[in-house]
Amino acid sequence: MKKLLVFIVGPTAIGKTSIAINLATHFNTEIISCDSRQFYKEMNIGTAKPSPNEIKKIKHHLIGNISVNKDYNISEFTNDADVILRSILNKKNIAILVGGSGLYIESLIFGIDQIPEVSLDLRNKLNDDLKNNGIKFLQDQLKKIDPEILDKIDTKNPRRVIRALEICLTSKKKYSQIIDKTKKIPKYDFLCIGLDSNRKKLYEAINKRVDNMLANGLVSEVKSLYKFRKNNALNTIGYKEIFEYIEGNDSLENCIEKIKVNSRRYAKRQLTWFRSKNYVKWFDKPNLDELINYIKINQQSA
Repeated sequence: MKKLLVFIVGPTAIGKTSIAINLATHFNTEIISCDSRQFYKEMNIGTAKPSPNEIKKIKHHLIGNISVNKDYNISEFTNDADVILRSILNKKNIAILVGGSGLYIESLIFGIDQIPEVSLDLRNKLNDDLKNNGIKFLQDQLKKIDPEILDKIDTKNPRRVIRALEICLTSKKKYSQIIDKTKKIPKYDFLCIGLDSNRKKLYEAINKRVDNMLANGLVSEVKSLYKFRKNNALNTIGYKEIFEYIEGNDSLENCIEKIKVNSRRYAKRQLTWFRSKNYVKWFDKPNLDELINYIKINQQSA
């Protein structure tokens, strides 16, 4: 049997973590996180990391491995994940990867685009532009520089817009052209399993997850990170809304509702991204045996 990567993807709160752990247990292997929010060790409650008991049950990699003080880009992630993958596949036939960050997943499957180094001054300026002028200001700027990229990235995600602007302004080239030059040849034999459910149940799960985060101390976690609020890592759902409450710009009740709304919108964008990829095999409320059989059949024919 060939070595096989098994990616578990899908929208937030769909149940990727539990499925990944059950599969890793069955195949006696390890898990690599491809969730760009779970890399940061100080961000726990708001990123829905696996629980300490879940991490004890199965060895996880690239969860809480860096500080919010450190910039961790897709190139560094890919290099780190490739080293870990080689180590796992040296011992096992299967490695399980889980996450909802599409660009990080594709960087592992196909390799990364040649992206220039970006200055901290430029990043800080763009973050200030976002804070002072809003995301539409940045979207309009990107549209003038590289209109083609608007169909290739999530333009409602400020981190993605800022990243695209950084690359365009640093390289003096269109980000869309840099991406299009990359040959999409898989580096590994892989399966990509997409998890889905009907929208009503998904949105109920998202709302419940946010309520659980609040009950588990999300506000206290965000308060402890307030001094790092300008760091790129913290410009994300669940943190940026609570910062508004801490600064007295909105009520806690309104901020909680914004987290739920933004999380539901994020889930919709994740589904749109992954549904555009023909390599994803979708399962609606699969049972474990169904997924195990699917993996075994493809492992034998890989």
